[in-house]
Amino acid sequence: MVKSGNRAGARGRPRGLFVGLCTLDVVQLVDRVPGANEKLTAHEQVVAAGGPAANAAVTFAHLGGAATLLTAIGRHPLGVAVAADLDRLGVTVVDLAAGSAEPPTVSSVLVTAAGGDRAVASTNATGHRLTPPDGLDALVAACDIVEFDGHHMGLAVITARAARAAGRRTVFDGGSWKEGTERLLPSIDVAVASEDFRPPGTHASWTEPDGTLRRLRDHGVPWAAVSRGAGPLVWAGPDDGGTVEVPAVRVVDTLGAGDVLHGALTHGLAGRDVLTSEGFAESLRAAAAVASRACASFGTRAWMRDG
Repeated sequence: MVKSGNRAGARGRPRGLFVGLCTLDVVQLVDRVPGANEKLTAHEQVVAAGGPAANAAVTFAHLGGAATLLTAIGRHPLGVAVAADLDRLGVTVVDLAAGSAEPPTVSSVLVTAAGGDRAVASTNATGHRLTPPDGLDALVAACDIVEFDGHHMGLAVITARAARAAGRRTVFDGGSWKEGTERLLPSIDVAVASEDFRPPGTHASWTEPDGTLRRLRDHGVPWAAVSRGAGPLVWAGPDDGGTVEVPAVRVVDTLGAGDVLHGALTHGLAGRDVLTSEGFAESLRAAAAVASRACASFGTRAWMRDG
């Protein structure tokens, strides 16, 4: 069983490395998604650094951890704004596109006021082919835990293997199945997948939580869970399994809730040298509470100000 090699609990502040996508999010609150050739006036807007790994790193830092984000941003003025936002929130950035003058990935997000549903358009990580930094092994060894969102897959696979070799616990955010995911999973200790995590070529039963959990186990992941929005998380470990209830809240905005869940889970797992069924369920429960709180306000930052 993999241990958290630096024993964060004994040292104090846990240290997490987050590998994946960073975007500039432009989020607007609307009554409904407009139709073709229609213009609407938004009630509110948020402009902030986003992306699954970035939001998870922000959550980890907000909860008291030392977060480092390994990603691509660049020196375009919009990228400078993204980096400044992350710095303000206590996240250290290792920018593998620091010399690029191209704009960062921009996510355009419309959130409907009635139920918090969102529509997102983004290029994700398609514009970058990242090379691991010099000193990757030292970067990994300096952390207690490493989290991946599956973007920048080549970088993720190499970093996950380095983390496994160094005895660092690895966490995977399975928002969707991406090309190369099958190469990443054998180096993953903990995976939490969404209902949209559907491996190609699988039959209908794999879209159910039990099927997804079996699929992750077949790829060598010992601890796994499936998140289902407001429904209970379903989890499985080497010798046990169960469900974790998600606290009920009045949902304002679901954008980034899964990212917050992963950041909070990574923080909770960082201090556990040995992972047990009780400890895994407890960490999931605490992370679900944080993610639910994030859904009760608009944007990806207000929940941190509100408590």
